[in-house]
Amino acid sequence: MSETRAGFVALIGEPNAGKSTLLNRMVGAKVSIVTHKVQTTRARIRGVAMEGHSQIVFVDTPGLFRPRRRLDRAMVAAAWSGAADADIVVLLVEAHRGVTDGVRAIIEALGDRTGGCTIALAINKIDRVEAKVLLGLTEELNALYPFARTFMISAEKGHGVDDLRRWLAETLPEGPWLYPEDQIADLPMRMIAAEMTREKLTLRLHQELPYQLTVETENWEERKDGSARIDQVIYVARDGHKGIVLGNKGETIKAISQAARAEIAEFLGRKVHLFLQVKVRPGWLDEAERYSEMGLDFKDGGA
Repeated sequence: MSETRAGFVALIGEPNAGKSTLLNRMVGAKVSIVTHKVQTTRARIRGVAMEGHSQIVFVDTPGLFRPRRRLDRAMVAAAWSGAADADIVVLLVEAHRGVTDGVRAIIEALGDRTGGCTIALAINKIDRVEAKVLLGLTEELNALYPFARTFMISAEKGHGVDDLRRWLAETLPEGPWLYPEDQIADLPMRMIAAEMTREKLTLRLHQELPYQLTVETENWEERKDGSARIDQVIYVARDGHKGIVLGNKGETIKAISQAARAEIAEFLGRKVHLFLQVKVRPGWLDEAERYSEMGLDFKDGGA
């Protein structure tokens, strides 16, 4: 048998660059929250993909952006920490947005923040621009940093993703696998279920509200018939937010509950009874316990 390989691959980039979509496609299952809104990935979510004799452990980091609040700062710290701990870093850049100020800032920090690991470039959403634009963008980005390899991909449609996965599998260090072969994520199921509910809230609600709420799985009960009862709490910062989440006659929370229950049930492959509560906690953004539930370090959010 050939030597096994295993290691960590960190996906970094600006918010909404397609990191979660790429992770989910690489792993072949939905392990990371995907919405059209930015800053939806709060914790470093690990998804595990098998390619030949290699085990690729993906770290899907929060988008790198200019932080304003404690939660923002903790998310950015988690992103750079994920990159520093990785064997390979893949920088995702949106083809149609090009070299933004944010992309330049990330590239400028790459050398100092990644500990000298292998860094590849993946230009995503290539279906949105013409070939000559891609060529120019590739040259411009490689002039800014000596990337080990450049890949043209569409994470959503799958173009170029297999080539990237094969290269990652060949480039990882030799060593034993880090997880059982059938494990696709190292997040506890309670947290994955909470993320799925939060995704439905983010899709349904608009403006700033999604970033002012968090979801926690408070209780998980395995039932004799094989189903699971899951109790979750949605924490919001203000009384007015609670009304928005509940909706007129509870219609909004009911729709969110149905959508989240269906997705959690599909992921688990069995029936789920989901019960949601909305609680107002004005200071949850400054509570260490809420951060640990999200897989973030409260101390990283300090000024």
